[in-house]
Amino acid sequence: MADEKACGVIIFTNENNTRKYVIIRGVGNYQGCCGFPKGHMEAGETEQETAVREVKEETGLDVILFDDFRTVDEHPLAREGRPNDRKTNVYFLAEYHDQEFVMQKSEVSEIVLLDYDEAMNCMQYEESRRELTEAEEYLRKRDCGTVE
Repeated sequence: MADEKACGVIIFTNENNTRKYVIIRGVGNYQGCCGFPKGHMEAGETEQETAVREVKEETGLDVILFDDFRTVDEHPLAREGRPNDRKTNVYFLAEYHDQEFVMQKSEVSEIVLLDYDEAMNCMQYEESRRELTEAEEYLRKRDCGTVE
């Protein structure tokens, strides 16, 4: 059994008093799949360094991660034809302001900004919907001043 680990970021901005999430659509085997920027760790990187690097590579955005948000999902790679292997995805949360997207065309076919409901509706995987929900709940608590 082999294990893989990827790190990424759930990114948001505020546009006209509405929180919008950065959603990417993949290429190749992931053509059309909606998700968050992420990628595999390189030797010597921390999870956070991997996440920030992947965001920059895939979207062109410079982000600063929230220190107190981290969510993880683990799943078998059966949908990739590797039922005995597992993948761990670690996601952080970040905000950006006043930047243009620069899409990495080898990894990303489209970058869109969607509000929470729109983003939830485009996600194919339950794990992605859970991660987005955790981020939204965290931000709502923060907006109300109740984040612990």
